[in-house]
Amino acid sequence: MRRIAVLAVVSVAAAVAVSAPGAAGAGRSWFTSWAQSQDGRADAAVTDRSLRMITHLSQGGDAVRVRFQNTFGAGPLTIGHATAGPSAGGAAVTFSRDLTFGGRRAVTIPAGGEVWSDRAPLVTRPDSDLAVSMAVEGTAVPGRHGAALRDNYLTPPGSGDHTGEVAGAAFPATVGSTYVVSAVDVHNTALQGTVVPFGSSVVDGIGSPPGANRRWTDDLARRLVAASAPLAVANAGVSGTTSASACPGLPPQVAGLDAASRLDRDVLALHGVTAVVYYYGTNDLAYGCDAAAILDSYRAVFARLRAAGIPVYVAPITPRPGYGDQANLARHEVALFVQRWNTCGGTCSGVVDFDEVLKDPLKPNSIRPAYDTGDGIHANAAGQQALADFVSLPMLARSGPEFHTMR
Repeated sequence: MRRIAVLAVVSVAAAVAVSAPGAAGAGRSWFTSWAQSQDGRADAAVTDRSLRMITHLSQGGDAVRVRFQNTFGAGPLTIGHATAGPSAGGAAVTFSRDLTFGGRRAVTIPAGGEVWSDRAPLVTRPDSDLAVSMAVEGTAVPGRHGAALRDNYLTPPGSGDHTGEVAGAAFPATVGSTYVVSAVDVHNTALQGTVVPFGSSVVDGIGSPPGANRRWTDDLARRLVAASAPLAVANAGVSGTTSASACPGLPPQVAGLDAASRLDRDVLALHGVTAVVYYYGTNDLAYGCDAAAILDSYRAVFARLRAAGIPVYVAPITPRPGYGDQANLARHEVALFVQRWNTCGGTCSGVVDFDEVLKDPLKPNSIRPAYDTGDGIHANAAGQQALADFVSLPMLARSGPEFHTMR
């Protein structure tokens, strides 16, 4: 397994620099088990209140550490106290463990910055919810991931620090976004890697039932656990985004969130990454990009992943009934590139043909009715499971010969 080293410098209480857990010497025992990429900022400020964000771990371990990001925050974000503990449903937790930052209880993260917590001893299990709580001091407009597809919880403004409370009664307000928390690592010497699905709303899980952890990436994680494959899954999907950076109809709210712009922050900064599943392109065509622009972006991103030693497995662009003739011609050209030699003409490591899974054999520009949410673009729960079931586990774990008999 190859590991990426990163260094994050933040203000820790009195502007002390803290290195991220990917720094040299941390060993090969830390793997990102859950992620949600930040894609903007909260609609309103938070003032002297506690936030409890629910994360869903793909694999467990004997300790955790958490990434707190202020990438899109409107100003500095001060966390006076943070905890993590197993979710007991809703806003309740079974118990909590304090999180520290360079040995300190409090941390101030500048706008655009991030910090990883120190190691916290906490036994977790695969396919389980971990609640991460933080007390925000003062007023801040935090960064967020817009499509949490579950409720997260807040105390009332001005209520102060409730991060250590086990019951959920102090957190009456809910929000459908994930604030500040963007990744959770687990310490597990038995794991061998993290798979990162990277793309737009089809990766983000739009179409899956809210609160059910039924994204295809969640279903894939459960398959890996059932097969005793030592791999975690960390979702790097952001709805509405593109592979190419400059499609003519790109909405302003997703400008700067293209694949190349997000790659370092949302993929390479995670830990133990051994494979990327690249599922991009539907929005590129919808926003007017041609095949040349899409393929240029593919080649650039794939080259950076190869340089980092990370295999990338690519999905052809899946159906969308609103495509016109030019978009369909571009979709065909991109598919030919991806499928050439089953290695994108030698630029990727393999193909995950989700187009074959989703397309209606009678109407190839539409999703099979049994898998369609009704919008013709996104897969329902059955479609999400079908995507997960299609992924080859030996492909993802190909560096481990003991998994070559998986199906």
